[in-house]
Amino acid sequence: MNVVVKRMGPDLRDAFYALHSDVNDCGLCQCVAWWAPTWEGWDKRTKEENRALRESLFDRGEYDGYLLFVDDVPSAWCQAGPRDRLEKLCRSYRLTPDPAVWAITCFLVAPSARQKGLARRLLDAVLADLAFKGVALVQAFPKRGELPVEDMWTGPEPLFQAAGFTLERDDPRLPIYAKRLG
Repeated sequence: MNVVVKRMGPDLRDAFYALHSDVNDCGLCQCVAWWAPTWEGWDKRTKEENRALRESLFDRGEYDGYLLFVDDVPSAWCQAGPRDRLEKLCRSYRLTPDPAVWAITCFLVAPSARQKGLARRLLDAVLADLAFKGVALVQAFPKRGELPVEDMWTGPEPLFQAAGFTLERDDPRLPIYAKRLG
């Protein structure tokens, strides 16, 4: 199994959409949940609306994540970028603005690629690249408890714990984890 992680860029749009598809039970979101202005009406948004929002993000140069490929097949995604660009995230978690903080906000592993340690490999690669880019602090916002896979879209709490993140704010619903890099 050949595993490669690549920072998202214009040349990977097709791979992004191949992963974020109905085949992988992820055709609706297009990883725009934090980009939509509010949660109100989120459940009524269509995949076409979300794809249009994703296209507008790409068109303005917002390549906000990393793709993991297994044998050249896009198999996992991690959204990561400067935290304060996601106003809804900051409002939801009542975060004080800090342009130095980055956030890991979404994780997707294709159903056919789950239970193979790929999420950890992806997270390790993302953290290494962020450290290389000079990012000093990254936060994560996992959901807690025994949840169905489709509700674990921010990443499972044990994934971040195993990667050395520490609990920064304990909350039964909205915990915040952080890790210093470099």
